[in-house]
Amino acid sequence: MDWYSALVFSVCIAASCSAEDLTFPPGFKFGAATSSYQIEGAWNASDKSESIWDRFVHDLPTRILNQDNGDIACDSYNQLERDIEMVADLGLHYYRFSLSWPRILPSGFPNYISKEGTDYYNRLIDGLLAKGVEPFITLFHWDLPQSLQDLGGWTNPLIADWFADYARVVYTLYGDRVKLWLTLNEPVVACDLSYITGVTAPGIISPDVGTYMCNKNIMLAHAKAWRVYDEEFKPKYHGKVSIANHLLWFEPQTEADSEVAELALQHLAGRYCHPIYSKEGGWPPSIEKVLEKLSLERGYSKSTLPAFTQEEKDLVRGTYDFFAFNHYSGRQIRWAKEGETFSPWPLGDAEDLNGKIEFPDHWPPTASSIFYVYPEGIRKHLRWAKEQYGDLEFVITENGLDTLGGLDDHDRISYFREYLKQILLAIKEDGIKLTHYTAWSLMDLFEWMDGYHSKFGLYQVDFNDPLRTRTPRLSAHWYKKIIEAHSLDVNVTQDVL
Repeated sequence: MDWYSALVFSVCIAASCSAEDLTFPPGFKFGAATSSYQIEGAWNASDKSESIWDRFVHDLPTRILNQDNGDIACDSYNQLERDIEMVADLGLHYYRFSLSWPRILPSGFPNYISKEGTDYYNRLIDGLLAKGVEPFITLFHWDLPQSLQDLGGWTNPLIADWFADYARVVYTLYGDRVKLWLTLNEPVVACDLSYITGVTAPGIISPDVGTYMCNKNIMLAHAKAWRVYDEEFKPKYHGKVSIANHLLWFEPQTEADSEVAELALQHLAGRYCHPIYSKEGGWPPSIEKVLEKLSLERGYSKSTLPAFTQEEKDLVRGTYDFFAFNHYSGRQIRWAKEGETFSPWPLGDAEDLNGKIEFPDHWPPTASSIFYVYPEGIRKHLRWAKEQYGDLEFVITENGLDTLGGLDDHDRISYFREYLKQILLAIKEDGIKLTHYTAWSLMDLFEWMDGYHSKFGLYQVDFNDPLRTRTPRLSAHWYKKIIEAHSLDVNVTQDVL
């Protein structure tokens, strides 16, 4: 039995496949996503300024696999019409994309608004709407203006106001046509991954201090941007705003490991969710306690996790219109044994929690070393979030599989199918109010440290072609059928290629 057959068998046993209802609820919406730095290219076109990712890949090209960069990427800045055509052909209900802060505000501040930058997004928004596709905008997907990084970036408390000013400009420009918004994408990457490992921009390593300064400031920035919309724009435009967090499921290896699994969930998800979605606000108490103890043990005079004032707790708490999250994979975790060494969080072990990460043999690997296939994890995380934060509207803002390429991508179809089955079980058996599913990604793109090695796209992109030709994979044809049928009960063959 191959890995996929074994996976399907195990899922079917758990889900009683013989009596499956594979239809999606009325009104359930399907979309796909990308982000600005990963697809746009045109890194120095017109008056766009340098982003931290421009600086990161140019200063030391060897940071990225094959010394790739996003200077041209998919050239979406010049291939906008083709992108809209792909979105329309798939029959997407919405298209999630991000805005480039330094393309709209070259100084990082609202003293100067780029006409060419804003026109690019106007053409994209209007083009989508003309095809009956809803634009779903992310304000920040990691490409911070370098000018703001030079002032401290996410470790400068003033950035919360800078981000709110940027958000106000964007809402003013596009709020009349855009009703779905995300403030920030995966702040755990902007903070934890960046400041603990230095493998992503800005490449500054400060695990004990920078990570948590970033964490707090980014929570305040989100809150202020949400309140700008809620107070100044929502009464007129009636849109919705949230934040897209990365939820990585932690499965305890044994029942005795349940406590460290819950700590890991609170450490990765809770620090970015609890201040917003919990009734009491502030940091998860369990993590607050762990980090204070560690800080004192490491010689600090107090916790390096900056405390929220009551005013700040009140500012952040409740700043959501739905619960948005990205989910790709899971981890198995156990208590570490004495003398074991640790790899860096968040891609590796949970050293601060004395937790050791492992991957069971029956979890299939992907093209990336950080993702393994565990469909049940998405359902478990939905249940966890509902238990933690209440009966909210849930929106999956990213989910997908990376491969090494090729048009005949049955593995990606298998991944989508099994994760969507778990989503249907969550909706129909667990009572989860899940309304949107977003495939990552619309097309192959610059995949950060992996460059162009990992392929997530429904559409293959030829990066050796100056026109960056896009070709639909088998998964694109399958996803189109899913959307048309509003059901998983569809098939597609290689004949369509």
